Parts: sequence; C-alpha cells; structure tokens
Amino acid sequence: MRNRTQEQYLKISVFIITLVMIVLRFLLNEKGRVTPDSIRFMRQAHVFPEIDNTTAPLLYPLFIKVFTVFTDEFWSSKIVGILCYLFMVFFARKKKFYWRESLLVGALFSMISLFAATLSETLFLPFLFVFFYVARNVLLEKYSKILSVFLLSLSVILLFNIRYSGLFFIGGLFAFGVLNYKKSFAKIYIISSIIGLAFVAGYKFFFIDVFNQNYVNKFLEIGLKPTSLLVKEFFLAIGTSFNPFIHILNPNGGILNVGILGIGFLNITFFTFIFIKNKLSATEKMMVFLSVFGIICSFLIQYFYQTDALDYRLLAPFTFGIWLIYFKKLHQIFGKLVFAIAFLSLMTGFVFSWLSRGNYLENRKLMKEFLVKENLMDSKIYYYRPIKDENFSSSKISEIISTINPRVYITEKPEDSLKKEVLTKFKIESKVKMNKNKFQ
Repeated sequence: MRNRTQEQYLKISVFIITLVMIVLRFLLNEKGRVTPDSIRFMRQAHVFPEIDNTTAPLLYPLFIKVFTVFTDEFWSSKIVGILCYLFMVFFARKKKFYWRESLLVGALFSMISLFAATLSETLFLPFLFVFFYVARNVLLEKYSKILSVFLLSLSVILLFNIRYSGLFFIGGLFAFGVLNYKKSFAKIYIISSIIGLAFVAGYKFFFIDVFNQNYVNKFLEIGLKPTSLLVKEFFLAIGTSFNPFIHILNPNGGILNVGILGIGFLNITFFTFIFIKNKLSATEKMMVFLSVFGIICSFLIQYFYQTDALDYRLLAPFTFGIWLIYFKKLHQIFGKLVFAIAFLSLMTGFVFSWLSRGNYLENRKLMKEFLVKENLMDSKIYYYRPIKDENFSSSKISEIISTINPRVYITEKPEDSLKKEVLTKFKIESKVKMNKNKFQ
C-alpha cells in the first residue's frame, strides 16, 4: 500500500513538472519553438478554407484553426500542444493502457520539446497512442470484426491526415498482418491497411493533384543524397532519439557529442537485450514491429523523397512505441526507481533551457512594434532567406514574424532582396535588436 501511494505521488509530480516544462520550453526559446514548417502550419490555419499548400496534411492546421476563436495562431498551437499531452495522459489513465509509461515518456526532454513546438508531431503522438490502443484491442479480439475494421481503418487514416509518414504505419500494419496470416487478427489488419492505402490513393488524386499538380515532380527525386551521408545522418538521429536526457548535438562537434551519442547507443543495446531476454507479449511485438518498420521506411524514403535530415523529431512517431514498452520493462525490473530517469530528464531539460535561454515574449513585443510601424500587421509579408543560411539566422527572424502575422511567404531568389516590399535579415536587424538563445 505504501509503495502504491509513493508511486502515485511520483506520477503526480512528473505530470505537474512536465506541464510546467512544456510552457517554459517555448517561453525560454527566442522564437517560441517554431520552425520553417511551423510557418506553413500557421499560415494554412490562418487562410483556411483556402488551401495554401499541400506540403503537409490539413488536420494539424485545422486543430490550430479551432482555437483561433480565442487567440492567434501561435498561441493556439501552444494550446493544441498542451491539450495533446493532457489527452494522451488522461486517455492512458482512463483506459489503463500504458498509464505509467505515458507519463514517463512524456517527461523525456525530447518529447517535451515536441509538445512545446508548433509541429504536427505534437498532434500525431496522442493519435498514435490511440492507434496502438485500438490495434491492441483488435489483436485481443475485444471488438466485433466490423467494428475492428472500422476503428483500425479510421485510426490509420487519421494518422495519415496529420503526417504523411502515417503511411508507414499503414504499410507496417499490412506487413504485420501478412507475417501473422494464420492468426485471427491478421485479416482485419490486412483489410484495414488496404482501406488506408485506398484512402491515400484517393487523397493523392482528389486533393494533392487538384491543389498542387507539381507536388510529386517537386518532391520525388532519386539520388538526392549519397548513401554515406544518409547513413551518417541516420546514426546521429538514432543516437539522439534514444538518449533520454539530451537530444541536441553541438553542430561544431566535440567530445560532448560523443557522450550524447554514446548514451543513446548504450540505451539501444540495453533495451534490445531486455526485449530479447524478457519475452514480449503479442501487443508489444506488434508495437515494436510497427516502430522498427517506420524507422526503416523513414531512412529508405530519403532516397527518392525530399525530407529534412533525420533527427529526433522525424523519428519520434516511431521511437514512441519502443519507449513505452522499454519503460514498462524497466518498471518490471527496477520498480519505481524508473521514475529517476524522468526526473533526470526533466532536470537536464530545465538546465539546458535555462542556460541557453532567450526571451520569446520580449522578441514578440519588439517584432510586433516593428510590424505595426511598417504597417505589416494585417498584410502578406514576403521575406528573403538565402539558400545558404548560416546558423539559420535569417530563418529565425522569419519564424518570429510568423508568430505574430502568419501570412509569411519565403523567397530564396537573391534579386528579391532588393525589392522594397521584401523584408530581409539586414532590414529588420537595423531597426530591431532581438534577444537570442546563447547556444541553440
């Protein structure tokens, strides 16, 4: 009884501290945890029902749009992030499905960074959690066959409508069904994945081709990067993704990176050993298979599809399930001592965020004054960003602008920088002194 009470206190503590850290994570960041992708999401939310681009699905921008009834797109995206974390945790508690583990995974610094960011992974994770729950129940035959097909098909379709990488879960579901074709759930997995693939095909012809006929030609290109570079990026991404304490490497290299990657690969070795030694249940096998399948597909897709270099963010949907199972196994072995990992990760995240702190609220105030003075608060903003953007310094300014006026359009043509109506880093910094992160 005493141990159970102690664990309840630990859970409550992790939950509260994680929520506080999510808020601090974007407030102590110079640009509020936004990226070039965030500009597209907020702009799409702002102009909807006009379709601004098809680079990403619409579901995440639509969630942002819902909360713009109360505030602007930036703060709306932060509400979505916090609600996504809350939904995941309370759903886990209600359904008694990886309740403890959802708290522990959510407390990892890398996951806090995602929930604090204006990125579609924020919305993807709770929907993925529900997908795992549905797939588990189908596997255990808790639903009728018709309901199983409906719920599982709907789950994968929703994942795809948040991120195109949801396609990997559709493919993984099909492959897992084929490999277990003799089992009762196999047919449902296969049928559901086929329905998901049919939706993807329809989506391509009736959405992407209608609003962006050049999408496939623009993003599909064989031989974009050499294998040597892809392998290097893959190992760096894997090493940081499975480091429970720090997921950011020093771009200048150094001994610190060796330590960060070393912890990550030691962790991979340890959980591989645990998974082999402690037999996985049918549900755990399914989750690990889909996760590994997604990681492999994320690597292979780079050979013919333009993506950013793999990192903890792009791999998060596929490391998420592994983390859940890993924490479950660690708790079985070490008991409540496993909470030490969560507290250490929270502490590391706070120290890193504080030492490298910027001041988003101050930057927002300064940039808003600039936009008001230039009469750019309610109009389209064209911003020049050079193709070779050293330390992403030009990109950061455009990202801060987008948190105030999301109608930011990026141009990379040098001749555009000479146009009076096009903003540049120099034009802005000559009038505004921004508060910058020390090392991020």
